[in-house]
Amino acid sequence: APGRSAPSRLRTCETAELSVAAGPAEASQKARQSWPFQKNLRYLHVMENAPKITLEQIQAPIADRIRSYERYIASILHSDNAYVGSISDYILGNRGKQLRPLLVLLSAALHGEIGQRSYMGASLVEMIHTASLIHDDVVDEAYVRRGKPSVNALWHARTAVLIGDYIFARTYHVCLQNKGWDMLTEVTRSIHEVSEGELIQTEQTEKLAMTREIYYDIIYKKTAALLGACGATGAISVGADEEHVNRMREFGNNLGVAFQIKDDILDYSPMEVTGKPTGGDMRERKITLPLLYVLEQSTPAERDLLLAKLSDVRNSPDHVEYLCRAVERGGGLDHARQCMAEYRDKALAFLEGYPDSDVLHSLRLFADFVLSRDK
Repeated sequence: APGRSAPSRLRTCETAELSVAAGPAEASQKARQSWPFQKNLRYLHVMENAPKITLEQIQAPIADRIRSYERYIASILHSDNAYVGSISDYILGNRGKQLRPLLVLLSAALHGEIGQRSYMGASLVEMIHTASLIHDDVVDEAYVRRGKPSVNALWHARTAVLIGDYIFARTYHVCLQNKGWDMLTEVTRSIHEVSEGELIQTEQTEKLAMTREIYYDIIYKKTAALLGACGATGAISVGADEEHVNRMREFGNNLGVAFQIKDDILDYSPMEVTGKPTGGDMRERKITLPLLYVLEQSTPAERDLLLAKLSDVRNSPDHVEYLCRAVERGGGLDHARQCMAEYRDKALAFLEGYPDSDVLHSLRLFADFVLSRDK
């Protein structure tokens, strides 16, 4: 329903409960000594030292279907107008890792045979996400996207808004024309969640009054809801029953929370690793999980100091380095890694009971890839 909050299972993690109960002085140490914390840190240590999971490995069971999908999406965005076509070609050539359509296709393959409806569902989530990023770059006056000039940098803001609208309209039209109402219903439900999540985050950035409940509500709406829709849409596209559609939605929801927490952790990584300035969220006065944890464990005086630094960060950019050091010393990154691993485990629990297969293995690799990626 519109305006719904994140499901309660997405609002906390075991370490958070341990930490809040312990009190500021001893919470961090008690949380670090807990069994779930130690178990998941050992898992993350193994992941960090294991050979990197590649997208090619994940894609392998459906590689031929992915090639067919590429042809499909090029066809639906084709325009006879050279100007529109040149912008569409640029967008198609700079789409990033394409994790969302990949999840749609893997979910479809787990429940049946990938076909035109699956391609339609994958294009729906990918193009809506792509159009929203184009509009985001206009709002944020961002001129680089994935290391390349953004659409508004090359064709100006007005054209970027219009091409985003074109992609929205074209994708919706194709879906409705081919009776994809069930998938469109699933995806559009997540889109209003994304918009609401952005608005809530904007409000919290102005107030600097983040709580753990609000944080999880924001990341569920901004990130997890769309990944949940990806899992559900793939199952819907091949006629899976309601139980299995719900299971794949929950797989995506929980993995989406882990995905966003990973992004929050990567914000503390050096620019040479991620390609983005360190502390980008803090430069925008956003409080994400690593800093939130440290604020929760701080004395009132320490909290006031940290919030004062964050409030003035636009006038004094050197405050970012101070805040990064405070988060590292206060165990904020370790806590976020723990919570990320817990949500990955919650996601994988929804895959239990499926017969073993190459596609199921790829979905498990997909979950590990979310945790192990470095950008």
